[in-house]
Amino acid sequence: MPSIAIWFGRLLIILGVVGYGYTMFYTEKPAVTSLIPAVFGLILMVLGHLANAKESLRKHLMHAAVIVGIIGFAVPLVQIIRGLSTFVFDFKAFLLISMTVLCLAFVILCVKSFISARKAA
Repeated sequence: MPSIAIWFGRLLIILGVVGYGYTMFYTEKPAVTSLIPAVFGLILMVLGHLANAKESLRKHLMHAAVIVGIIGFAVPLVQIIRGLSTFVFDFKAFLLISMTVLCLAFVILCVKSFISARKAA
C-alpha cells in the first residue's frame, strides 16, 4: 500500500506542476493555487516513504494517507459543486476534476487494501 501512496503522490505532483506551468505560460499571472495538487502529492509521497521505512507505524501512516486522500477528494469536489451554476470546462476545471478523480481512486484502493488486510488477519 505505501507504494500506491507514492505513485499517487507522484501523479498529483505532476498534475500540480503541469497546472502551474500552464498558468505561467498561458495566462497573465501564474496561479500558485494550481500547485495545490502537488502539495497533496508531496504529503502522500512522504507518508508512503515513511510507511516503507517504519514497519511499526505503517498502519497509522497509511490511515493518515487516506485522510489526506479524502481531503484531496472533498476540497476540489466542493469547488466544482460551488461553480456548477457558471461551469465552464477550462484548465482550472480540468485540474479540479483530475485531482478529485485521482484522490477518489486512491481512497478506494486504500479501503480495498484495508478490507483485505482485515480479512487476512
